[in-house]
Order: sequence, then C-alpha cells, then structure tokens
Amino acid sequence: MSEISETTGGVVWQSSPPGSIYDYIRVASFSLGPDGRVDQWSRRAAELFGVDAQEARGKDPVEAFMPAELRDRGHRQVKEVLDGREWTGLVPFRIPGQAGAPGLEQPHGIAEMYVMPSETETGERAALCIVVDVRALRRIETDLAASQAIFGQSPFGFLLFGTDLTVKRANQRFAAVFGGDADDHRGRSVHDYLAKPEADRMTTALRRVLDTGESVNDLRITGAAPGARIRRHWSINLYRVHSGSGRPIGVAGLGIDVTRRQSAAREAASARRNLALLNEAGARIGNSLDLEATARELLDVAVPGFCDLASVDLYQGLLTGDEAPPGRWGSSHDVGYGAGSAELRRVAFASAVSDTPLRTDEGHGPAGDGGGPAPIEVGAVHRYPFNSPTAGALRTGRVRTVPGGEGDLVRSTLAVPMVAHDTVVGLVQFSRTKGSEPFGDRDRALAVELAARAAVCIDNARLYRREHERALILQRSLLPPGDPEAAGLDIACRYLPGTDATEVGGDWFDVIELPGHRTALVIGDVMGRGLRAAVAMGELRTAVRTLAQLDLEPAEVLSHLDEIARGLGAPIGAQQSRAHKNRGPELSEVYLATCVYAVYDPVTRRCTFANAGHLPPVLVEPGEEALLLDVPPGMPLGVGGEPFEEVEVELPEGSLLALYTDGLVESRDHPLDEGLSAFKRALADRARPLEDVCDRVLTTLDTGHGEDDIALLMARIQGLPAEAVGDWRLPREPRSVGRARELARTQLSAWGLDALVDTVELLVSELVTNALRYGEGEIRLRLLRDRTLVCEVWDAGLVQPRRRRAKDTDEGGRGLQLVGLLSASWGSRRTPRGKTVWFELALPDGGPTAEPTVDQLLSMF
Repeated sequence: MSEISETTGGVVWQSSPPGSIYDYIRVASFSLGPDGRVDQWSRRAAELFGVDAQEARGKDPVEAFMPAELRDRGHRQVKEVLDGREWTGLVPFRIPGQAGAPGLEQPHGIAEMYVMPSETETGERAALCIVVDVRALRRIETDLAASQAIFGQSPFGFLLFGTDLTVKRANQRFAAVFGGDADDHRGRSVHDYLAKPEADRMTTALRRVLDTGESVNDLRITGAAPGARIRRHWSINLYRVHSGSGRPIGVAGLGIDVTRRQSAAREAASARRNLALLNEAGARIGNSLDLEATARELLDVAVPGFCDLASVDLYQGLLTGDEAPPGRWGSSHDVGYGAGSAELRRVAFASAVSDTPLRTDEGHGPAGDGGGPAPIEVGAVHRYPFNSPTAGALRTGRVRTVPGGEGDLVRSTLAVPMVAHDTVVGLVQFSRTKGSEPFGDRDRALAVELAARAAVCIDNARLYRREHERALILQRSLLPPGDPEAAGLDIACRYLPGTDATEVGGDWFDVIELPGHRTALVIGDVMGRGLRAAVAMGELRTAVRTLAQLDLEPAEVLSHLDEIARGLGAPIGAQQSRAHKNRGPELSEVYLATCVYAVYDPVTRRCTFANAGHLPPVLVEPGEEALLLDVPPGMPLGVGGEPFEEVEVELPEGSLLALYTDGLVESRDHPLDEGLSAFKRALADRARPLEDVCDRVLTTLDTGHGEDDIALLMARIQGLPAEAVGDWRLPREPRSVGRARELARTQLSAWGLDALVDTVELLVSELVTNALRYGEGEIRLRLLRDRTLVCEVWDAGLVQPRRRRAKDTDEGGRGLQLVGLLSASWGSRRTPRGKTVWFELALPDGGPTAEPTVDQLLSMF
C-alpha cells in the first residue's frame, strides 16, 4: 500500500487496494448513453457480471443481463432514468451465454442497483449505474452475526488489539472478570490489567505477533482480577488479524483461565517430586553403617530439592554407646530423654542459601551474645527447653511447625522427630526461606517419611556399631595380652580389625608355653563375621589352649579341634548322635575355621607344623629369600573326615617365621598370589628389629582396605645356647639317683644357681627314683635354663604318674606331693619312646628363697 503525498482539504488519498469495506463487498459501475446502451464498463463490472468491457459496450443492459419476464419493466425504468429520475432497487441478473436449468432462464444473482441521471459532453441525457452484489452483502451479514455470536457468547475472554496495542474490542466474558462493560475497555493497554513484569511480557509477545505474524500459543500469564486476592493463571493465545486485502489490522487474543489446571499440575508435579525424592532417599540414605554419614545423606537428599536448609540432631547417648534407649514417644519416660531436654548433638547441617547455621527454633535455642538464640554449630552438644516446639516434637513423636520470626530469613520450619521402632533417636529440621512456598500437608507427610527412613538406617547403624564394638571387645579380650614371651623366640604380633563398615571377623593368634621351654604358635581364622564368629573363635582358642596343655602332637590337636568345631553349632546332646549328623544342616549351624598349629623346641630348633586349610607359614632364612613352607594344608576345621599331616622343619638360628591370616595378603583389588609376593618382599629386611619388621609389613602391604581383619604373628629364632642345656643319660640302677643329684648340683653351681641346689637335688631324687621303680628303659636327665629352670626326667615307660593323697598309714606316695609343693609347676607328657616327667622352678632374684611352711608340709600327711 502506498500513500499519495498530495492532500485535498486535509484528506489523504490512497491507491488501490483501499483496505476498506470495499474489500469485502463487490461494487461495480457502468454508464448508459442517450440511447440506453452501455457506453462505459468498469473492471469491477466485468468481475461481477463475467463480461469484459469490449463485449459489454454497445449492448442494451436490460436485454443482455435481465431475465425475459422482467425486461418490459426494465425498459420503462431506463426510460424514466434517461428522463431525469433517480432509481434504486433490487434487480435479478443473469450472465449472458450461461443458461440455467433446462427449459428455464433463471437468474444467476441479485444486484442492488443505484441509477442516477447524468449528461454527456453535448448535453444529452445519460445515466450512471452503481451495482452491489447482494450475495456478498448477505455473506457479510451472516459472518458478522456468527462473529458476534462467537465473540459475545464465548466462555473465554477475547480481546482485539489494534496496531497501537490498545484494546479495540473486548467480549462480555473478559468484562465480567475485569469489571465494567465491554465498551469500557476500549483504548486500554495490558498495563491496565497486569503487574509491570507480566505486562511487559505480554506487550513483547503482542509486538512480536504483530511484526512477524507468528502466533503465540499457551503464553502463561499470572495476575489478579480487580478486588481479588487470589492470583490467577491464564493461558493466552495470540494471532495477527488481517483485512480483506491482507493488511495487518491488529492482534486477537484468547484467554483461558487455567488456575485450577495450574493447581492440579502443581500438585501433580509436587507428587512426582516427592516420589522422586523418596526414590532418591531409598537409593542414597543408609549406604553406610555410620550414624553421622547417614544423617549427611539425608540432608543431601532434602537440600535443595525439598527445603532450603536442614539440620539433624541425634541423642548424645546414641553416639557415645549408651545402652539406655533415647525414649519411646507417646509414653512417660525418663525426663532426660522423653521430655525433650536430653543432650543432643548437631551431627549434620546443609543450606542452599548460606553456609552459616541459621536459627530455626524461634526463641528456644541456647542464648547467644545478643541475648537471642544462637546458631548451633555442627558437633555442638545442646538441649532444647521443655516448652520449645522441638522438645514437643521429641516428646510426642509428632511433627511441629515452627514459624519464622520477623526479620528472619526462615519462613517456616518443620521439626520432625526421627522415630525408629517406636523409639525417638533424634530430630531433623527442614526449613524454607522467605520466597519459597510454605510447607503443605503433602510436605509434612514427605518430611515424616524421609525422617523415618533415615531413623531406621541410623538405628540399624547404632545396633551394628554396638554389636561391632562388643564383638571387637570380645575378640581383643581373647587375644594374648601384651607382648608374648617364649624361650628361644623373639616374638612380635599385630591385630587389625576391619573397618566399621565390615563386621568383626574371627581371626586370632596365640602363643602358648609348653613344658621343656617349648612353645606352641597358633594362628587361625573362623569363617564368617560378627559376634557369632568372635564367639566361635573364643571357643576354639580356649580349646586350643586346653589341648596344648595335654602336650599332644600338632596333628592330634587339630583332629580334636575338628571334632570340637563340628559340635559347636549342634543342639545340646546331639554332638554324638549319628542320626543328627544325617539330618541335614537345617538343624545345626556350620562352623568352619582354618588354623596352623606349630610346636617349637628351642633346644633342637626344630618346629613341627600341622595345617587345617590355612595359608602356609613363611620362613626367611639368613641370606635367603622368603619362602612358603610346604605344609600340607588339610581340610578346614569343622569339615571332618580327613586326617591331618605333620611336617618337622629345622629352623636356622636368626631365621624369621611368619604366620598370618588372609586379610593381610588378599583383597578385592589384587589376587592372593600378588599379595603373597608382596608379603615375601616386605620380609626381605629381616635384620631389622622384629617390631619394625611388623610395622614395615603393615605399611608396605595394602592393609587399609578394611575388608577383613588381619592377624600377624612373627617369631625370630633364637635357640637355647648349648651352655644353657644340661643333658645326661643314666643307667637303670639304684646308684643313678645319687649320680643324678651330683650332676644337677654341678650344673647349677656352674650356672650360679646355688640357691636352688637343695630343692633341685631333692626333686631330682624323687623323679629319678620313680623312674627306676615304675618306668622302663634308660633314664635321661635334662636341665634347661632360660627365664625359668626346667628339669626333665625321661624313661621308656608309658604309665603316666598320677598325684594322689597318701593315707596316714602309707609309708610312701608322697613324692609327687612334695614335687608339687616345692616346684612352680610340674607335669608329665608322652614322648615317641615313652614319657617325660618335669618340674619348673623360678630363677632366684637375689632375695631369700621361700621355704615351705609347717602347714604345707603337714598337709602331705
């Protein structure tokens, strides 16, 4: 469209198309000459009648375009017009050359015609005819009626904006929402209805639609109707409106109130968010058995997805291992817990708005420097007063809402007790700051669910920690106290429990003194974890010590242990029942263990090994690399049915012997072979002090994985020197008793133990005499000096001496009583060629030797 710059009377003339009503109706014009025939024919007439100007000029319009039955009247009207009269009316017309139905000459249309007289240049009378297609007018009337019905009766708000973005028309629905009549809104802009941010958004959208022609669908606008408090949500659809010629004349807007839909969508989104939070909580909370870690996992889920800041308080008693329950909600319990005034520790805090802990319990926290409640730092131990909402939540086990104070950043807080198995273990507080939505009923229910899940995990962690500590205490109490000592051995040992995330295992070691300055070295591992494994380990260790005192061979010890292990899980009285053994494992609990039992003799430096499914010992000889001893592994204890084999190995002076459990050399990160190779390399520097070697092994190997507990027992071989051993063989004759006393006296004098001469001579006489009277074969006398003095008398007899109380009339039978009275300990053991009877005396410390009292001597009679 272009405009002509010239003006006439202030009117601007425009070029075609005009962009007015004529764009919608069909208006044509033609003129009649003095003879009543067409002398001028417009283009619109050609479009209306379908006849071009060349064909129409010179024709009689009545004859050419009117039906035959109306031609007479038409001729009269034309004559009257040419006589100077105006005429207007409806005239049926037809298009020449196009017939109607067969036998009829029906009109093709109806035209409204306005005929006015005119004059030619010569002064002759003529006529100017203006014709309008009535069909187009009828269509316009119908369209206007339909538009008015839709516009006025629509249940949605409808606005028509002009090119200046002001309201040109509004329907009654829009006026009903924003007040007034529909005409009252003409000339207004969107700023009259909406707040500035929303109005600016709407204006930008209107301008974009008007400039580009691209429609906008579902533009969400928020506002409030005049006099209403509730904010409403509308969905706006905008599209550009054009004239008949295609010229943009404005933007139409259709608004739908979607407040309910928005609320439903918000509730659905909230439900989906809550479900997602619960799913995330199930996946993330409780992955560890650490109380503080579980509390932090809860806050990681809640902030910022559910709230802006949160904190977790746990009862101090839970963290310190107090056995008393924190309190059962809904019951009258100890005031220290149930009344909410028990000590709590802030174990976790998270915030999406600030790194500083915020005061969330208005007026009920500990006093700060300014007189008001002070923020509670993580790790701080505190109490909540009785009347505080948080104490009420702890006391009743119900959620309390704590509103924020004036000037506080916090809008509201949910104080949610953490309840597990009807027991309150702590309190979690969820807070939302100002600007966030307040907590609703759904939020309260979600908060309770989150707290309950975390509480169960925390209570499980508490129970696990308690069991873990008990099992660890039990296990440590069953291990050798302090640094074990043994004749001819330098011993160092280590025990490392698994981490808190893994249960206590059944690893153990022991160092047992045997007669003749011999030593039993034991290491074992009960399969399984927890208190059950620790108890089984204690029972097996006790059994090992008992069997060791019987001075059995290593293979015999393991055989007896195997029987004991198979009977550990069996019902009482069923251990020997053959029927029970065939009834399957459901009636008994299976206990399996591995063990190495070794007996070391410092005189010969020979060590006898027996293995029940355990890792082989490692030996490092002087100048040699570490090697695994070839000890037949055998079956684990508790399996049964297979005998155990023994291997005797001579250990060189200064060599290093290491017994260990699988936790030292095996983990998920590397296979067993790599662990054994690393262990042997760590033992290469054997010359260092034994304690340093132990530390180096634990430092070099990956012992921090915590997957299993670790037991390590190391011994450096230091045999008894030849000058500390006196060994003689005596013939089987009465004079050997005197010879034995003489040999003992001479040896003790050489050792500087004159204070023990009399006692040893007396006791040696008793033992050699018994060997002569009740034994068989050659007699052997041996004295061993180390930390104590040991005297052994060997013979080939198999009958073990038995101490008994002699009757008053008996002349003998008091020799062994005398031995038991004067010695620190005594006993007998079987040997491959007979038996050995021995006694042990403490070395003198420089003080007077204690003599038996009269009552002790008389007790033998």
